[in-house]
Amino acid sequence: MVNFNQNNEYWSETFTELDLSDEEVSGKEFEGCSFDKCNFNNSTFNRCVFIDCEFTDCNLSNIKIDFSTFSDVSFRDSKLIGIDWTKAAWSELIYNSPVSFHTSILNHSSFYGLCLQDLDMQGCKAISVDFREADFSHANFTFTDLQGSLFDNTNLTAVDFSDATDYHIDIHRNTLKNAKFSRFEAVRLLESLDIQLID
Repeated sequence: MVNFNQNNEYWSETFTELDLSDEEVSGKEFEGCSFDKCNFNNSTFNRCVFIDCEFTDCNLSNIKIDFSTFSDVSFRDSKLIGIDWTKAAWSELIYNSPVSFHTSILNHSSFYGLCLQDLDMQGCKAISVDFREADFSHANFTFTDLQGSLFDNTNLTAVDFSDATDYHIDIHRNTLKNAKFSRFEAVRLLESLDIQLID
């Protein structure tokens, strides 16, 4: 069992099958670290720093990320349900997204108002996620299920929605210039128009 009270900084370490559910990790810095099959359910990361880290097959549902910093962090095959990403300490100088998600579950999370250009969210379940008032220009949402997710005044310029499903995006209330959509799913964009579609 790892005792994070022993050190404040960790470099290039691999943590496997940790169970820190309902625990608090405070003021720690992780650089080049890998987390495999770890359970952080209902945990708190308070003022932590994650740089060039990867989480694989982890449960991070309902974690609190108060004032924590993420830079080049990827999440793969992981559960990230119910996370308020707005609570992290995001730099105003970000030019591309410091986090990426692959084949992960992000249901009921919030990215409200964030600037995460070039966000990579491939093959994920992002059901009932709040993307309002945010900038996701040049992001990749391919193969992602966006059922019930909220888009309003969202910058989706040049976003790739290829093979994404179940999205509802009002073309009048969001910026969609040069965005990519699969032909059959793109019919959903017409839902915001006062028209009737006839089969």
